[in-house]
Amino acid sequence: MDELNAIECFSALAQQTRLAAFRLLVRHEPNGLPAGEIARLLDVPHNTMSAHLAVLTRAGLTLSQRHSRSIIYRADLPHMQETVRFLVRDCCGGRPEICDPLLDSLAESAPAPDNRKDPPCNR
Repeated sequence: MDELNAIECFSALAQQTRLAAFRLLVRHEPNGLPAGEIARLLDVPHNTMSAHLAVLTRAGLTLSQRHSRSIIYRADLPHMQETVRFLVRDCCGGRPEICDPLLDSLAESAPAPDNRKDPPCNR
């Protein structure tokens, strides 16, 4: 990832509705949500939500796939991971112990794996 890609990502997330949509999609991984459901859950008009989802998709933060008459959106988690890695890549300046608290906090926020078959959004 280069600096321009990172700026595009952060710019896309620097708006309240788009940030809320991305966080909603993260919670609904791996199944994603139809565009209309995203608009309904966030109480945003459908045409406005479509414009926001287009910005997120251009920035590489969401993926879309047509299913019959619906478009299902998913968070592109590998792209977000790459963006976060870009942001913190140089944070330790050759001293990895400086970044340990950040890495520990990220590990603490990850959901614990379990054997349930229902997606995380239904737990």
